[in-house]
Amino acid sequence: MSLQRLNKFVRCSANYNVCRYVKSQLEFSQFLRLSVNSKNFSTGQNMSSNQKVLNLDNMNPNVRIMEYAVRGPLLIRATEIENELKKGIEKPFKEVLKANIGDCHAMGQKPITFIRQVLALVSQPELLEDDRYPEDVKERARTILDGCRGGSVGSYTDSPGIEIIRKHVARYIERRDGIPCDYLNVLLCAGASDGIKAILRLLVADVDGKKPGVLIPIPQYPLYSATLAEFNVKQVGYFLDENKNWGLDVNELERSITEARKHCNPRAIVVINPGNPTGQVLTKENVVDVIKFAYKEKLFLLADEVYQDNVYAEGSTFYSFKKVLTELGSPYSEMELASFMSCSKGYMGECGLRGGYTEVINLDPEVKAMLLKSVSAMLCPTVLGQTVMDCVVNPPQPGEPSYESFQKEKNCVLKSLAERAKLVADTFNSIPGMSCNPVQGAMYAFPLFKLPEKAIKEAKNQGIEPNAFYAFQLLENTGICIVPGSGFGQVEGTYHFRTTILPQPDKLKNMLDNFKDFHLKFLEQWK
Repeated sequence: MSLQRLNKFVRCSANYNVCRYVKSQLEFSQFLRLSVNSKNFSTGQNMSSNQKVLNLDNMNPNVRIMEYAVRGPLLIRATEIENELKKGIEKPFKEVLKANIGDCHAMGQKPITFIRQVLALVSQPELLEDDRYPEDVKERARTILDGCRGGSVGSYTDSPGIEIIRKHVARYIERRDGIPCDYLNVLLCAGASDGIKAILRLLVADVDGKKPGVLIPIPQYPLYSATLAEFNVKQVGYFLDENKNWGLDVNELERSITEARKHCNPRAIVVINPGNPTGQVLTKENVVDVIKFAYKEKLFLLADEVYQDNVYAEGSTFYSFKKVLTELGSPYSEMELASFMSCSKGYMGECGLRGGYTEVINLDPEVKAMLLKSVSAMLCPTVLGQTVMDCVVNPPQPGEPSYESFQKEKNCVLKSLAERAKLVADTFNSIPGMSCNPVQGAMYAFPLFKLPEKAIKEAKNQGIEPNAFYAFQLLENTGICIVPGSGFGQVEGTYHFRTTILPQPDKLKNMLDNFKDFHLKFLEQWK
């Protein structure tokens, strides 16, 4: 789309939600300059950007170009539609269903009682005298408060987190892998995202005159592309094999790194397992292949393992990179590895409380000191997030008062997610022109679908990606908000979207029925 045409489109189009998507497809500064006088874009007041000390020409260009698809234009429009519904504006649906992001509690999942009870007691210690709370809950709360300065979660903690919680994380990792874990290698963080950024930040350095690069899977979780753009690090994509249930092919890794070395210096590889947005669980053989490839190519390993509790498919098993790497023995067991976990996913779904951890092994001691220095500049992770992480890694044990109810709630959540994972994949596979790999793990499906040529042509005329055109039509007609596959990366000429499996069963069935009905009408309209 030309800038002249875009300018006209911004001023005149009644379909403003599409304009917002166009914005994200072009250089943001160009769009802003063209639309700064549009009442739709701003408050309606004219403002000259050159009157500001900080403007689009002199701000950090890396921030200007970064994008984060799961909270992009579709979500903006979905929120607008929610407000329109509240005002009584007539729509062909009663509510907006935000299936664009893995936000468990927003989709109706109930909090785990044990976790919320511990949070209540650390937040209001007077409740420690309340007989309504089980003794194991009180014991957890006392332990955490003892680790807080002044006995309050309102105080700063050590930058890597409360020591006793780091020790509990280490014991959790030891139980999971059967391998020793030094708590000094554990850093608590405000969600896995902060931990991931802290590690990627270390890699930002030109070596031998070449810009650094990081291998990331395609499709990928947009945190990675956004962070690499922000840090001015080259994104090096390697394609997952959709025909092999989004498996990892070493030949593709070789192709990717060979091509990348022509214009950058690849320094690390990211693996997301279980996969987001693709829902696969890597086999042990796949994990071994990646480790050996990374060793051969001298790459730092980043293992995003936040969905390790979310494994549903029969025959699928989660293997941590640390466990496999260690069991392979020397020289692989000496490789540098950072792995990440979060309390936002799993059975907990405590997204808003921002808890997580990073474990780093085999780091150069001087580099580790620099990592700790970098983390200290952020003061400390949220203490309530650290508390949730403690509940996850130090849950009720057999014989404790909360054990039975905790296990019942946890298993109920995971069983329901497994049923929904199957329902979603089966439904999309029943829709003409769609196919979906089994959702072996995580919280998403990433179906492949065919679009009529007429619809593709119309999308191109509007200057947007065809799968985004489809997603906007779906939102406007059904209230269902998904994320176009182009926001995650996909093989050229193919079209996908990501949707969560998180809506509660009744809502999910209704959503899938509406989705199928919309798709059939869409095919008929654009045939």
